[in-house]
Amino acid sequence: MKYRVGVIGGGQLARMMTVPAINLGIELKVLAETANSSANLATTVVGDYTNLETVLDFAKGVDVITFDHEHVPLHILEALEAKGISVQPNSKALAHAQNKLVMRQALEAIGAPNPRWLAVSTPSELDSFIAENGPEVIVKTPIGGYDGKGVRVVRSASDVSDWFEPSTLSSLGGKLLAEQKVDFVREMAQLSARSPSGEFKAWPIVETRQKNGVCSEVLAPAPNTSSELVAKAMEIAKLISTSLGVTGNLAVEMFETADGKLLVNELAMRPHNSGHFSIEGSTTSQFEQHLRAVLNLPLGDTEVPEAAVMVNLLGVSDEVDFVENYPELMRSFKSAKLHSYGKSPRIGRKLGHITVIGQTHESALATALQARAAILGLQ
Repeated sequence: MKYRVGVIGGGQLARMMTVPAINLGIELKVLAETANSSANLATTVVGDYTNLETVLDFAKGVDVITFDHEHVPLHILEALEAKGISVQPNSKALAHAQNKLVMRQALEAIGAPNPRWLAVSTPSELDSFIAENGPEVIVKTPIGGYDGKGVRVVRSASDVSDWFEPSTLSSLGGKLLAEQKVDFVREMAQLSARSPSGEFKAWPIVETRQKNGVCSEVLAPAPNTSSELVAKAMEIAKLISTSLGVTGNLAVEMFETADGKLLVNELAMRPHNSGHFSIEGSTTSQFEQHLRAVLNLPLGDTEVPEAAVMVNLLGVSDEVDFVENYPELMRSFKSAKLHSYGKSPRIGRKLGHITVIGQTHESALATALQARAAILGLQ
């Protein structure tokens, strides 16, 4: 029997599913937005994922539909499900990753740890929330935001006056999400996977470091973390995935507070940047695990080494790629594992990543940072 998986979205996540799909004998098909997408090696259809007929036609040749991103309209996924097509994660689960207000409401209902939050539809409601939780709070657009987009730190409703413009607010669903600005000591992410039959596996929690709202480095497993916190993070992930019916990968982005508590920041129901280290740094990579999970195959082990560090490669120019620096990277940093996403360069764009496995996080991070500087020409 040959398994067939259809991935909607042609980004780097779909690209990195390609190798484990080959290894497992899975036929991987990708519906990409453009012919020169990151996942062009596996692209079988170029088309609009917001067009129902395009998606229905793509789904005819696969056993299961899954995703490179969360932006496929829910009515399209519901139409697939109505025709008996397996969608993993399903539309009901994915709604929580598409809309941050839906997510907050669901997390509160199941008892997952939220920061203080409020749905606001007027400037006065936001100013009242700021008065109670300020002097600064976080305001997010409920839909469409990622990598720091659609997120602002505000002291007054006037700081998001453009989002309160009637046409803009209407396009965002009529409300904004206001959240307590958490006094955290670090950001973390708990990655797990769950199959439709209910099998659940989790990797140890990792520490994530952000720059300008974009993930810059990931340290796995999270250093200086108690066994109690590791267990609590896995418990939160299992609660969310089970209660919301998530299948495939689930990334729970969290804050660790000064008093040792965890608060959920955001959810992603797909492979996630915080899990890229797992390609070299785990018995089973997140990309292989996601494929296993959505096909309801047995899940793999998730052991990790003493220290694995992943650093993102963000574009430093709109013209210069880093391919020309490959030889120097390979010559000087023989332990660094490079992953290129095949994207055209653009300042701030995620173009690839480097992973280093080491005896300690300090040594692995130092090597990874030096390797990043070398390949980006920043030395």
